[in-house]
Amino acid sequence: MTRSSSPAATPPTSALDTPPECPVFGLIEAAALGLSAMWFLAVVAIFVLGGTPDAPAVGWPDILLRIVAVILPVLLIWVGAIALRSAQVMRDESQRLHAAIDGMRNAYIAHAQQAASVAEPSVTRKLDEIAAATRKTETALATFHTSRRDRPMPGIATAAAGGEVTDQGLLALGTPAEDLAAPLPSGQLIRALNFPETAEDEEGFAALRLALQDRKAAQVIQAAQDVLTLLSQDGIYMDDLRPDMARPEIWRQFAQGTRGRAVAALGGIRDRSSLALTSARMKQDPIFRDAAHHFLRRFDQMLAEFEEEASDTDISSLGETRTARAFMLLGRVAGTFD
Repeated sequence: MTRSSSPAATPPTSALDTPPECPVFGLIEAAALGLSAMWFLAVVAIFVLGGTPDAPAVGWPDILLRIVAVILPVLLIWVGAIALRSAQVMRDESQRLHAAIDGMRNAYIAHAQQAASVAEPSVTRKLDEIAAATRKTETALATFHTSRRDRPMPGIATAAAGGEVTDQGLLALGTPAEDLAAPLPSGQLIRALNFPETAEDEEGFAALRLALQDRKAAQVIQAAQDVLTLLSQDGIYMDDLRPDMARPEIWRQFAQGTRGRAVAALGGIRDRSSLALTSARMKQDPIFRDAAHHFLRRFDQMLAEFEEEASDTDISSLGETRTARAFMLLGRVAGTFD
């Protein structure tokens, strides 16, 4: 899809490129001309028709005074007309400017929504494919454990026939697959919580695929994906946020249960527009509110376990992920850091 084919890529030109025609002689000028004519007629009636034949001669000062008395009201009338015309032009220009700003805002919103609608299906499709592959893997592991339950292994059967096995408790059946899997490396978890940068980010998708195989990490990622999708509907994207980053020890205090002013630095989101939109939707949309609180609980649980083994560098990297930014935004709106 090229930019020229997008309706949102063409800015509105009617408000800026075609200024309204301003009439040279309008109603204001006509009114000023009429008042001037009435004034001249009144002057003619007073000085010409009302004069007496035996009026004494007047000097130059009196003549100049009479000329000023005749012309000054006319000048005042036209000064007022010019002022009214300027005010009207300024008012028209202000209306055109507001119309242009509204058009640019609508074009930007439409372009952002179109870009999100184009990019989101590909990412969502890949995430769905990863989730389906994860479910198949878990099903295969569960089938593997249950199918071997009644099938004695060679060597173990011989030992059982020869004598009593004393350490049978270590071979308990029914162990969940996630308990047998190796712990998820911190770097892979952090990379997965940041989500892939683009559709071609193979490293990001690989980390996400690996994280979705871990049950606890998958719960956090799926909850984060839900809130990020809902926030994008209001034009809130984590890449646009530039929060004040908190020190690692503050993240550790929060993970260990500290609340209040001691961890207030975690609410480092300063974007008023994002805070206002999120707060309004938190109050009005029960689905968004439930998804936000579910995400906050999952992230809190993940952070409590992550902090025990993570270094300060890992915690700082975690705080820069898109998931952590969503946690800082929603946590501040929900009052988690108060």
